[in-house]
Amino acid sequence: MATTPEPDTASHGPPRAAGHVRRESILRERARRVVAGSGPPTLALSARRRQSDLAAETERSVLDLVLRVGEAMIATGAPVADVTAALLRLAAAFGVTNCHVDITFISISASIDRDDDPITKMRVINVRTSDYSRLADLFAMVDAAAAGRLPLERAHARLEEVLDSPHPYRRWVVTLALGVMAAGVAGLLGGGWQVAIVAAGTTALIDRVLRVLRRWGLPYLFQQAMGAGIATLVAIALLWGQDTFGWDRALLPPSLVVASGMVVLLAGMQLVGAAEDAISGYPLTAAAKSFEVALYTVGLVVGIGFVLDLGRRLGVPLYIGDVFGNAPPGLVQIVCGGVIAGAWAVASYTRASNIWLISLVGAVAAGVYYAVDALWLGPAGAAFFAALLVGLLAGVIGDRGRLPSLVVSVCGVTPMLPGLSIYAAMFDFIEGGDVIGGGQLAIRALSVGLALAAGVTLGEFLASPLRSEMDRWERRVRSRARGARI
Repeated sequence: MATTPEPDTASHGPPRAAGHVRRESILRERARRVVAGSGPPTLALSARRRQSDLAAETERSVLDLVLRVGEAMIATGAPVADVTAALLRLAAAFGVTNCHVDITFISISASIDRDDDPITKMRVINVRTSDYSRLADLFAMVDAAAAGRLPLERAHARLEEVLDSPHPYRRWVVTLALGVMAAGVAGLLGGGWQVAIVAAGTTALIDRVLRVLRRWGLPYLFQQAMGAGIATLVAIALLWGQDTFGWDRALLPPSLVVASGMVVLLAGMQLVGAAEDAISGYPLTAAAKSFEVALYTVGLVVGIGFVLDLGRRLGVPLYIGDVFGNAPPGLVQIVCGGVIAGAWAVASYTRASNIWLISLVGAVAAGVYYAVDALWLGPAGAAFFAALLVGLLAGVIGDRGRLPSLVVSVCGVTPMLPGLSIYAAMFDFIEGGDVIGGGQLAIRALSVGLALAAGVTLGEFLASPLRSEMDRWERRVRSRARGARI
């Protein structure tokens, strides 16, 4: 008789219930959902390919326009982030949304990604100057194209008109404006009207000499050395006159004359621009500009050192007094700040209709600097908060279409450039051999420059809620400053 086998419970244990298995599966799925990501990466690792459905010849025409506009913007003093955003807007205005732009210190390249034959072009940047009227026209041209008011054929003709248009002022007006700027710097540093007149005359002489040297093609390093040498030579002459004729040294401090000339020579340099590019996420151009700043500073050191050694050999050694404690009253600083900003705007060919606005921004910035410095926050802290306000005002004014925010920000922070600290550091290095004291002054000057760049950049960022929303091209460029962490 057959018997039914019993289950081997001793070797296998009791069978697992189906409901228990389902509960374990549900728990594992819930745990997976908690841990695993639920969406694509926060940052696009590679841009999707977009087709413009335009003919290749049309895209080549758009790319040529983009490159020429970008070259002109960089040449006239625009920062890399603003230029990149403007060029992407310009390309998108004519239907090209698959354009890639890359800007280095000496070149600009752009590419259109196509399935059949990608188009890539490059242009070399040979000129760098401050021409804010032409820069404003270029940004206005981009705005008109983005608004659909400027067809492609007319855009090429409009670009030629902008590039060939004359300056709003003659060259002697620029020389006069630089002299007025130096006079304002002298007043801001605590000098009287005598120092202001001498500083203005010295700066005008430097500008005319450097103009001749540029026409001869002399490298900019030696131009900086010549300019610094002329300013120091005037200071040596003042000391000789004080020793020979008994002039009152309190009326004509030679250090203020040299420092005023230093600010004018530094106003066109790239210290603030280099820091701003680095903050905005463009380290390569920032590094190149920083090297340029270092090279031009070497030119200043060479010029000052040569003339100081010459004066010592002639028995007229130059000295530097305690000029950091000779700050004028607050009202004088506010007026001088407005004069400096307005004068630099004229020297940079800003149109006359915008000079009063830039002067007002410079005066307000100087007032904020004076108020914050009175709270014992130091030069760097005062420079940061003053530049922060300048950035806010520049962002709001620039959104109104009157002039680019760059023009307002650069001119607005010019009164706070650390010319006196740089000159004092160079003097300690060269004449006194005080490495520690000179290093402290150099760090002070560098911290002020970085504070100006950080304040302007943060101010323009904070101004975005106060103005209209940024378009996607500007958001795409600004996102680079956030870094690559996802």
